[in-house]
Amino acid sequence: MTFYLGAKSRAKMAEGLSPDLIRCLNFAIEVTEQDFCVWEVARTLDRQAALYAAKATRTMNSYHIPDANGRVHAVDIVPWIGGDARWIDAPGLKVAKAMHRAATKFSVQVTWGGVWDRTFAALDPTALDDEIDAYVARMKAHTGKKPLIDIWHYQVPR
Repeated sequence: MTFYLGAKSRAKMAEGLSPDLIRCLNFAIEVTEQDFCVWEVARTLDRQAALYAAKATRTMNSYHIPDANGRVHAVDIVPWIGGDARWIDAPGLKVAKAMHRAATKFSVQVTWGGVWDRTFAALDPTALDDEIDAYVARMKAHTGKKPLIDIWHYQVPR
């Protein structure tokens, strides 16, 4: 089945999203096994502060906050199931696989919130759940803490 990005997703992408991420999203929706929507692109400092206070993020230096040129370097995308956005891991990993394919096709250095310390190019798209486990083990060994896993998040360098 072929999917397409709806009007709300396209409107969010128009909030100054990096052209590299737009290119990846447009390709990923064509090749994905799982429909998805663009959930969030640009954030205000107030929204970021609220997410930080709620421990939904560990930084105030989010790539969702527009840079000096108004460019946003991050996007959150969520599986679209039964007419609604659903934060379910298995479908989210299918979306990540499509984004991996897009990033590879266009040679875009996408960092995924499932594995923050490596770009998609260094990950095995057929074993993204194993890649997450390996990342968690690396971070626990390095910091003694479990890292924040955000499989809905994708970002490119500023």
